[in-house]
Amino acid sequence: MTVFEALREQLAKYKQDHILEFWSELSDDQRKELIEDINELNFDEVNLFFERATASLEESGEKLDDKLKPIPEAKFLSIAKTAKEHLDIFKNEGLRRIAANQVGVLLLAGGQGTRLGFSHPKGMYNIGLPSNKTLFCVQAERIVKLQQLAAELTGCYGRITWYIMTSEHTKQPTQEYFEMHDFFGLREEDIVMFEQGSLPCYDMNGKIFLDEKHRVAKSPDGNGGLYRALRDRGILDDMERRGVLYLHAHSVDNILIKVADPVFIGYCVAQKSDCAAKVVEKAHAHEAVGVVCIVDGKYQVVEYSEITNKTAEMRNVDGKLTFSAGNICNHFFTTRFLRKIGDLHEKELKLHVAKKKIPHIELVSGSKITPDKINGIKIEKFIFDVFQFAEKFVAVEVPRDEEFSALKNADSVGKDCASTAKLDIYRLHKKYIEEAGGTIEGDECEISPLLSYAGEGLKPIVNDQHFICPVYLCAENESYQNGHLN
Repeated sequence: MTVFEALREQLAKYKQDHILEFWSELSDDQRKELIEDINELNFDEVNLFFERATASLEESGEKLDDKLKPIPEAKFLSIAKTAKEHLDIFKNEGLRRIAANQVGVLLLAGGQGTRLGFSHPKGMYNIGLPSNKTLFCVQAERIVKLQQLAAELTGCYGRITWYIMTSEHTKQPTQEYFEMHDFFGLREEDIVMFEQGSLPCYDMNGKIFLDEKHRVAKSPDGNGGLYRALRDRGILDDMERRGVLYLHAHSVDNILIKVADPVFIGYCVAQKSDCAAKVVEKAHAHEAVGVVCIVDGKYQVVEYSEITNKTAEMRNVDGKLTFSAGNICNHFFTTRFLRKIGDLHEKELKLHVAKKKIPHIELVSGSKITPDKINGIKIEKFIFDVFQFAEKFVAVEVPRDEEFSALKNADSVGKDCASTAKLDIYRLHKKYIEEAGGTIEGDECEISPLLSYAGEGLKPIVNDQHFICPVYLCAENESYQNGHLN
């Protein structure tokens, strides 16, 4: 039996033998690439995914109002309503865990900056701060500073392992960018990059599209692909070898992210939580964000489209929205929980379906077609769909103006864009200076993460000082140009 005959027999069992339609036209190298694509696909699983995904489409219109309950107060910490001395206890616990090398960060960095008009990984984007620091740079420096703060508290210099999940298209440029900038002051061995998986793109009948005559059409499997990638890329093994017990997971595009936030980590450790979420209070009842709540006794994120206006507008006696915990892709996990998901529950994760216009090779003509209407589906998993498997889940409500400013759109949109992200940084850093006893004329104000992680340590520098904007406060011996240390 020839290679072609063996492949055709294998694919015919799953009604996917059209993938070999152009075999006779392919070069030897192209045939190797196509065979690699085929071998990467578990067709039992792939066909099951399509069946499950299309079945979920029929359920997606269901309203969940009668099944919903808000997060109980015992499982909910509001940063704004918690006394500073209690927050300091959590913070110190988190710093002790950092000093003991028990904390890692899971950065979701698979996205390109396409919607920003930027043809590189989004983490390389410069929003226009006085320092010209990029998202990657700012987050790296927050890790550097946290390690210093942990050492100052404990006398032990621990390391935060930074796990960065890239996509097929962002892995190489991200690696090269970090190498170019000498890993932003972190040790190369403490930064572990790995690639998320992908799933095939289907037509409406479950046939897998060809992107080229020798390549299967695929798309990233969503941020919920994290769990499979952690298992299959050996990252869970790496965590266990290093003794990393606690992970802070977040997306790359939040300029205000408190990376490896010691308050969050310390609170979750104190609560013996295996899974947690940071949330922000919804800006209004109909804000288009998912809400963390309980459905049929299990924690999950419910999309705004899955509840009626009446439920969205429900309020407590204090006037606060009953379902107010807006999801911001900011989570805590124990390594043990991640192992349980990878080993037991990953295959049970909900499949989310997006109907799309998918470019593909037309089988009759062999031409590449870019459709002008929806012709197929892409399937992805979401990171928050593991909440239901937690033995002890907690939520932490954080002030939006201190911890959440998303970068999703071009400036022309005027929302969740570089301009709004920059203004949010300016406002927060101006507040830090004023709280430390300084005064400022103007609004353009940036504080280097290497000087202060979250406003701490500024009093000796700014107390009784008057600043005229633009203001950029940096650490001693720090000099930046174009987003990297000179």
